[in-house]
Amino acid sequence: MSELDAVARFARETVVEPDHIARARQNALELGAAPISPGIGAQCAVVTAATAARTIIEIGTGAGVSGLWLLHGAPQAVLTTIDSEPEHLSAARSAFQAAGVPLARARYITGRAAEVLPRMNEGAYDIVLIDADAANVIDYVEHGLRLARPGGTVLVPRVLHGGRVADPVQRDATTRNYRTLLQETQASAAVIAALSTVNEGLLQLTVVPTA
Repeated sequence: MSELDAVARFARETVVEPDHIARARQNALELGAAPISPGIGAQCAVVTAATAARTIIEIGTGAGVSGLWLLHGAPQAVLTTIDSEPEHLSAARSAFQAAGVPLARARYITGRAAEVLPRMNEGAYDIVLIDADAANVIDYVEHGLRLARPGGTVLVPRVLHGGRVADPVQRDATTRNYRTLLQETQASAAVIAALSTVNEGLLQLTVVPTA
């Protein structure tokens, strides 16, 4: 095992996932959903806590796992969660109820992100998490940046695409989309961008307030 592999393994194993999120993860896996990893979840919770987030929207529920991590960092926030799979939204609802999330702090929207996002209010959210159809990630991030308030943050997990992004031999459309997203956001003056390489990767984009 290389030194980098050992560090990655150590980082994964040091994360302690709260019991209610671990239970939601097990349910999500049984359902066939692909929730974010504990390491990425913990980073999302830190961002929501540091932002003192009050309004959060996520595209892709992960059957409740990502939402619970986001609320773990900002328990007073109101979370809007969007998914095209009613079964995943139902699982998220059950997970939130089991975790004691008040009914008024979770809003559920069934629909395709491409159809729902244009109807959402501009600049209305402290945190936007995008974990949906990878083929359309660039479009979703553009919507996410519109929805985030100045100083708000857009979170995009899975941007390493299973390691394919770092492999120049890989040139499929989704890998190219992730590479383009990373390159363009790093070069943009409109956001402060950071890439975490823990687990599946997490792109963090904080909207720079205009003067």
